Amino acid sequence: MTATVDRSAGTTAVRPFTIDVPEADLEDLRARLAATRWPDKETVADQTQGPQLATVQALTRYWLEEYDWRRCEARINASPHFRTELDGLDIHFIHVRSKHEDALPLVVCHGWPGSIVEQLKIIEPLTNPTAHGGSASDAFHVVIPSMPGYGYSGKPTTTGWGPDRIGRAYVQLMRRLGYQEFVAAGGDWGAIVVDLMAAAAPTGLRGIHTNMACVFPPEIDTAPRHRPTRARRSLLGGTDGLRPAGLLLQARLLRLLHG
Repeated sequence: MTATVDRSAGTTAVRPFTIDVPEADLEDLRARLAATRWPDKETVADQTQGPQLATVQALTRYWLEEYDWRRCEARINASPHFRTELDGLDIHFIHVRSKHEDALPLVVCHGWPGSIVEQLKIIEPLTNPTAHGGSASDAFHVVIPSMPGYGYSGKPTTTGWGPDRIGRAYVQLMRRLGYQEFVAAGGDWGAIVVDLMAAAAPTGLRGIHTNMACVFPPEIDTAPRHRPTRARRSLLGGTDGLRPAGLLLQARLLRLLHG
């Protein structure tokens, strides 16, 4: 897929960006979908052997015959897109300023295997809350970056682009856009990014919102992360009195220790 980018300025510049996928790319995708060589049907009547053949064929048929990329492309391009170089890598992002000048700048971090498309629906309510039953004090200036290697952001050619480095890049992005104070929100992998942003406590970050909280008691967080002994298992305790969330955390910790 391709896009139109203004590259006339230097590496610190914020460059306008427009998505324009060639029709030949879409035709090639349809041809490859149509040429799929299907495996034999599963030997059971449920999903114990994985996704069922009929389900995968129906999904492929949808992408081949029904999905309208041009409609999606137009929806994405309805928001202003940009790219800028951060820590040596081009980062793509949406940037929509609220009409309310006192709006709070917000960087929204998508997860894996997600994209900025997931956040398109929140732009209007966040930037224009008065049109959705809110007040001007509820307004945000919204920045939605594509994670490195995702969408139209650059693909790292070396290791090291973990969530901590991504968080630092997003802080740099917000400052480059002129926001000296801002908040951050994220889910899935983006939740880890904003957690580490908060842990680093950069100047100007006023708070974070996560929809995937990862909270561990200190004695468990510092336990050796390898096959558990009886003593390490005892740190987790029994299941008596644990709430459902605690039971889920216990199961995850056991998998972590075994892994």
